[in-house]
Amino acid sequence: MKKATAIKGLAAALGLSMLMAGCGSNDAPQEGNQPAAGNTETAQGSVGSQVDHKIIGIDPGAGLMKATDKAIKEYGLDDWELVEGSSAAMTAALTEAYKNKQPIIVTGWTPHWMFSKFEMKYLEDPKGIFGQDEQIHTIVRQGLKEEDPSAYALLDKFEWKSADMEKVMLEIADGKAPEQAAADWVKSNEAVVSKWVDGIQPVEGKKLTLAYVAWDSEIASTHVVKAALEQKLNYQVELSQVEAGPMWVGVSSGDVDGMVAAWLPTTHEDYSKKLGSTVEDLGPNLSGTKLGLAVPTYMNINSIEELKK
Repeated sequence: MKKATAIKGLAAALGLSMLMAGCGSNDAPQEGNQPAAGNTETAQGSVGSQVDHKIIGIDPGAGLMKATDKAIKEYGLDDWELVEGSSAAMTAALTEAYKNKQPIIVTGWTPHWMFSKFEMKYLEDPKGIFGQDEQIHTIVRQGLKEEDPSAYALLDKFEWKSADMEKVMLEIADGKAPEQAAADWVKSNEAVVSKWVDGIQPVEGKKLTLAYVAWDSEIASTHVVKAALEQKLNYQVELSQVEAGPMWVGVSSGDVDGMVAAWLPTTHEDYSKKLGSTVEDLGPNLSGTKLGLAVPTYMNINSIEELKK
């Protein structure tokens, strides 16, 4: 494997101006005036005035942010601002608002622990800006099947459900280390994991590198795959947390062996079109993902169109 600097150089050559998914920034979102507690439009005026016409987003390079920018334009939300930050900063703002029953609008996606921990709902999107349900795919470098058949076989078999992912995400959100949460899940779900490793020959400390973006969902899935590879097949797995561009470029160049974090067909569409012929797509490892604008259920709003009021 080459050093991570090679990945960054290749990513720069590709042009990371493509606005696609991936979160890793620790920058906190900009803060506006905090709305008073309450949940009805009649009590405090329009939803826009309640939240200071701000939508709390994640990092500016995410496909979800690109879609939200488009939604603001398409729905004529001229007075609204999409606040850039990170996944962690967004969920921190949501947690604080939810605790105080304050109105808030966030960029949301499922699977995500926020929908397990809080009572949340997506705003209806009649214009279809955020697209249809997606799948999360496993992508590996060319030649992995011939050079490392055991790792290839497990990655090809890896598949789980949204409820499984959300359980791991919630444990991490509640303070458990990702490595521990993943190891605990693997230990508690032997029936599922045994299907991933059935008939695969273990190795003796062979090294493998997986890349992922810092979405809560991908932190969970990548650490679970790492735990399965190490516990069941004796691999030494190195994880590389990067943005979406370097993740795809790393697999394409062979600097990284694979990833289980490719959101298709929409979120990573540009990367797939650019690099799809240089990697191997093993298909979906999770189906039924969703993107959109989300609010706590105590808020009296159901559609993005209502934000114009």
